[in-house]
Amino acid sequence: MRGLCLLLLIGLLPGCSSLSYLHHSWQGQRDLLARAEPLEQVLQNPATEPQLAKRLQQAQRIRAFASQQLKLPDNASYTRYADLQRPYALWNLFVAAPLSMDAVPHCYPFFGCIAYKGYFDQASADAAAEQWRAKGMEVYVAGIPAYSTLGWYDDPLLNSMLHWDDDYLAELLFHELAHQQYYVKDDTAFNESFASFVGKQGLREWRAAQGLGARQRDPRALEREFVQLLLTAREQLVALYASEASDSAKLAGKAKVFSQLRADYRQWRDQHWQGVAPYDHWFAGELNNARLLPFGLYDQWIPAFAQLYAQSSDWPDFYRRVEALGALPEAQRATALQRLLEASAPAKAD
Repeated sequence: MRGLCLLLLIGLLPGCSSLSYLHHSWQGQRDLLARAEPLEQVLQNPATEPQLAKRLQQAQRIRAFASQQLKLPDNASYTRYADLQRPYALWNLFVAAPLSMDAVPHCYPFFGCIAYKGYFDQASADAAAEQWRAKGMEVYVAGIPAYSTLGWYDDPLLNSMLHWDDDYLAELLFHELAHQQYYVKDDTAFNESFASFVGKQGLREWRAAQGLGARQRDPRALEREFVQLLLTAREQLVALYASEASDSAKLAGKAKVFSQLRADYRQWRDQHWQGVAPYDHWFAGELNNARLLPFGLYDQWIPAFAQLYAQSSDWPDFYRRVEALGALPEAQRATALQRLLEASAPAKAD
């Protein structure tokens, strides 16, 4: 049935490039699923490395907590494991115009429009990026450790999800399951902010349930500071592009914003590291609008969802409120989220 739906989807998309992309996506998804093995089978295999077995057992506990305590979908997702033999599950392509912080949308039947386009190998993503660059657009290709099929398939655990610590794994699983819990078409910022909040709040509750408590020194505090540097530059560019200045003045102002961002980063880096810092690679590439897009999309409404959660009696009540928000027309939804954001300002949650 899923294969039939995909064939119908292909028939609805015009153009050779669309057919080529969907063939690429279908082949990539098939390969991923073909590599997936039940966790029990992997754990019982004597050839499985002890460290991998330990991580997969922890993933099982996290998965159970997600359904039992966070009331996220209780299905077969993340009950299998796939080693993709590559560092990322996907490479997402972000595209923006030279004088806009709006992502070029990529639209599909049934799924709606999203702010990026995923590829199962980096070469394909880079080739697509070059095509957009030739049209005068700005591009950014980012490696992604996991993605959700929104319940169309039973998403497996991937080797790309296990590069970091258990806190990262828990937050990532909660995030991806949140996409299965609720998804609204054509609103990437809503979907990603909702999932990001569920991931962060779920991690807090997971740690509390394990008797770990709040982290005295949050290892991601510096990451949040880094992201804030980028969000500040993004906000400056949004204001600049919306101004009455000429295009030439906007381009000059854009160059100054990125120059200042580099200077601010160097100053911030020197406060925390001696020598090479973990974020230097991000600044090694070209700074452009597309490179800043992921940060606004994933963070924009997190405090609004935190405020909504604080108003809810439990997780099911929170999800009902999220669905009510998602059912609003786009303009009304944005207004409601902005009100929640303003209400959260005195005590902003990450």
